[in-house]
Amino acid sequence: MFGFLKRSAVVAAVVAFAALAAGLVAGPAAAHSALTGASPEKGASIETAPDKVTLTFNEDLQPAFATIKVVGPDNHFWQTSEPVIDGRTASVSLSGLGPVGTYQVNYRVTSADGHPVSGQTTFTLTKAGTGTPGEAVPADYQAPEESGHGFPVWGVVLIIAAAVLLIGGVVAFTLIKRRR
Repeated sequence: MFGFLKRSAVVAAVVAFAALAAGLVAGPAAAHSALTGASPEKGASIETAPDKVTLTFNEDLQPAFATIKVVGPDNHFWQTSEPVIDGRTASVSLSGLGPVGTYQVNYRVTSADGHPVSGQTTFTLTKAGTGTPGEAVPADYQAPEESGHGFPVWGVVLIIAAAVLLIGGVVAFTLIKRRR
């Protein structure tokens, strides 16, 4: 009868470990906004400046705390408006662009569920424009890092620790059982 209880405890430990591992591997629900498109398209080469830069996301955005900065190769801002949020899109106006080179579109928006989402897209101007730059980018300006929800390193550590404990427990249980 006691053998059955010991086996049940091992089975319970294995099930608990499997549930823990499944929960860690599953990660967070895909409820945050993700960039699905940009105009100009990411990596595009264009000859003339568009009237605005538009970012499209997979879900509606909240208008609060939105930021979009267009940084030119001359290290100046080129957007001429505050971000406009319209459902799944966020945009800023441009009044031309200037030097030839890569323009970075840095964004930080708030997803429908209230989580901030940030990142960057780029496009290249191939023919110099006649636009007037905005203010110079401050020395302490940092482009937002791509927000992502990858599998956390601590999750791997927890899984390995749980596996070592589980295997150690099974080995100890087997050794104790053999000695009796």
